[in-house]
Amino acid sequence: MPPVELGPLGPQTPRGPGLVAKGKPTGPVASDSARSQAAPQSAVQRSAALDPGQPPVNSERVAEISKAIERGLYPVLPMKVADAMIAAGLLLRSGK
Repeated sequence: MPPVELGPLGPQTPRGPGLVAKGKPTGPVASDSARSQAAPQSAVQRSAALDPGQPPVNSERVAEISKAIERGLYPVLPMKVADAMIAAGLLLRSGK
């Protein structure tokens, strides 16, 4: 592997349009806020083909389960939860 060359160490002075090596302006230089206001902002156009739409959620069923959990009537079986998590992990690894 070729050696990596590093630049000079220590504080660096900004260089760019309107600046010389010592960091002194050579002419009128616009501030960051002035530049951002002057530059036109282009709107991002999104494709409708990539829009997944609304997620398929049954709001009534979610409310029913939430109430059952609050009342302590919803059965949570740790073995079923663990099995589902393991199955989901296996499906993600297999790519099916």
